[in-house]
Amino acid sequence: MAADQAADGRLPAVPFHGRYQAGILPPPRPATTVVSFDATADGNGELTDLMRALTARARFLTAGGPPPPTGIQAPPSDSGTLGPTVVADGLTVTVGVGSTLFDDRYGLAARKPGRLTPMRTFPDDALDGTQCDGDVVVQLSAGHADTVLHALRDLTRHTRGAMQINWRMDGYSSPARPAGTVPRNHFGFMDGISNPAVTDAATMNKLVWVDASTSGEPSWAAGGSYFVVRLIRMLTEFWDRVSIAEQEEIIGRRRPSGYPLDANSIDATPNFALDPNGGAIPLTAHLRLANPRTPQTADSRILRRAYNYDRGIDSVGDLDMGLLFTCFQQDVKRQFEATQTRLIGEPMVDYVTPFGGGYFYALPGVADQSDWYGRALLA
Repeated sequence: MAADQAADGRLPAVPFHGRYQAGILPPPRPATTVVSFDATADGNGELTDLMRALTARARFLTAGGPPPPTGIQAPPSDSGTLGPTVVADGLTVTVGVGSTLFDDRYGLAARKPGRLTPMRTFPDDALDGTQCDGDVVVQLSAGHADTVLHALRDLTRHTRGAMQINWRMDGYSSPARPAGTVPRNHFGFMDGISNPAVTDAATMNKLVWVDASTSGEPSWAAGGSYFVVRLIRMLTEFWDRVSIAEQEEIIGRRRPSGYPLDANSIDATPNFALDPNGGAIPLTAHLRLANPRTPQTADSRILRRAYNYDRGIDSVGDLDMGLLFTCFQQDVKRQFEATQTRLIGEPMVDYVTPFGGGYFYALPGVADQSDWYGRALLA
């Protein structure tokens, strides 16, 4: 089966079981969707059934295989949109929960993650409440859009009556242009160059994972991570009228190469100490504000995962495209909110409009065949 998938251009299956959810550390897949759901399950028992069903379907979809027969008279067990056999295509399923799940419906208030809140509004935001937050979030990522949409259709079919879609955003990650590993966003700049190293376990333990020693967190949350989603419209028609020199000063990098304005390598660390007045990289550049590279801001780094989106045109005929921004961290206030606070009023706010998203807690991984999403939370 793996050979057939490779010949078809499909990605190999990603192991589903583990201490952490498999979709958090890998770089962006070519196709993704982030879907927020309102829980409609009646009581803790039905919520448990929902999480068991989500787990069973995710376990099957990420492995792939022939769907079970149901007989001639019964509806088929699979939509068939991937053909007679479900292909894995590198599918990952990342499940998180929002702060609203811990209200009085399910008796979970005392078990809420210590740093989980509704998404904060920043001064440059224009948030639409209908596209914010949610009880449960699911991110599906894979090698092709049809794999993602097939999985979404399957999950909604098997959870109908227990949760209902609240909002959704599809995204994609293009191949690096002209080469390399870093894709470009709709502004033409490489996106996600200076992420912390996911292969460094100590760094991930410091910045991404919650464990038993993380202050203020319930024991069941060990192995999870705070998951921030931001829907950001990019005003491309206005951006395209700005000179390349001004674009580069707004970002702090060269557009063709991705190099910092003070360096000749994409992997170079900007030397802000030698440029205290912003002669090489302006003091207001996004690169400089987002990550000042100081000892005091080292623990505010986030694991950034960004995807482009394109929704056609809006009601007045302008292009509706932008960034489906996601990130993972150990502490939203210490990391994402600290970073976002430094960006308040930056020059780029004239060309972007954050309008939706939410704060969620990505659940610990599913350990084995007997485990399921949120078992320690709900048991």
